[in-house]
Amino acid sequence: MLNCNCIFCKIIGGEIPSAKVYEDDLMLVFKDIEPKAKVHLLAVPKTHFALLSQADAEGKEMLWHILEKIPGVASQNGCGNGYRLVINQGEDAGQTVHHLHVHILGGETLGW
Repeated sequence: MLNCNCIFCKIIGGEIPSAKVYEDDLMLVFKDIEPKAKVHLLAVPKTHFALLSQADAEGKEMLWHILEKIPGVASQNGCGNGYRLVINQGEDAGQTVHHLHVHILGGETLGW
């Protein structure tokens, strides 16, 4: 269990429910509660760190693992024709939860 007080750590720890679509030892993918596209998933490493610059060797391994798993997860969740990945980094970029996560957006033609 994580020793963290952020909302994503609480979701990972099972303290807060989520609509999980994929989980393994290193990551969790669940539906965003405020979707910005027809399909909007969040891929979250199970180790807490806020920014890419804070990733140690374990964090970098998790990120690589997440990037390897995303194509299959995206395809299985309605993004077979393409999807967009977004990682917001810091306040100015719109990061509202300070636990690194990858937005997976798709299920429709994205115009922005």
